Amino acid sequence: MTSRIEQAIQRNLCSSSTIGKFPESLRSAIEYSVFPGGARIRPTILISVAKACGDDMPEITDAAGSALEMIHCASLVHDDLPCFDDGDTRRGKPTVHKAYGENTAVLAGDSLIINAFSCLASVSKYSLIRSANLTLCLSKYAGFPNGICAGQGWENEANIDLKSYHMSKTGALFIAATQMGAASAGHDPDPWFELGARIGEAFQVADDLIDVLSDDISSGKSVGQDEKNNRPNAIREFGVEGAKRHLQDILAGAISSIPSCPGEGELAQLVKMQAAKMLEINDSKIIV
Repeated sequence: MTSRIEQAIQRNLCSSSTIGKFPESLRSAIEYSVFPGGARIRPTILISVAKACGDDMPEITDAAGSALEMIHCASLVHDDLPCFDDGDTRRGKPTVHKAYGENTAVLAGDSLIINAFSCLASVSKYSLIRSANLTLCLSKYAGFPNGICAGQGWENEANIDLKSYHMSKTGALFIAATQMGAASAGHDPDPWFELGARIGEAFQVADDLIDVLSDDISSGKSVGQDEKNNRPNAIREFGVEGAKRHLQDILAGAISSIPSCPGEGELAQLVKMQAAKMLEINDSKIIV
């Protein structure tokens, strides 16, 4: 699975025909933001759902997984900018704006977003309907009013609805992962909403715990951002132990929400494995 994802991203990143020269520093910043990657959990979920549904057109599935990861990486580049979190580290190395400058970081994030949709358009030769459905799904959960742009926008509101904030900020791309996986295989994406939403909510609670219980080295990114930026989180809402219990409840619900499909059993095992990783919590850290 890991090699399939990495090969797909390598194949699809900056894959458009190049005419003449291009800015080397920008290309370097784009690759720096994507490689080496994190857990690649979103494309892993997407491909796993597609496989559970038959994965009859793997070229489309690979393009969808690549596009989703590009959007995710773009969101991290933008999220780390000085105008937002002003993060120093990401995935154990300096953030893109620290390594390449703020201007290049903005352009790198923008390029990844545009390339993601180009990637989905490129597989229309296999199926116009699936390409269109994937484009609609990714745009819905990347933009406004229910996507990650809305999630970032919630942080500027005086009164923040925690559930809506978490659904947009983190849940959106997990919903996209499950629904795009089904759509890649030609299945109805609607029944896969709940699974994506629950996985996304679980990851946000886990991330809130990391922000409080971990350190920059252990987590691979700047922590303490919620307190620094006075943001709402599960710790404020439930307390540390309450957040851990809430996480367990969410994960149990995620496993039971998997729709009936040919590969339901294997998919359940994947969700259980990810759940086990998120529940490796002790008094000093949480590992995801």
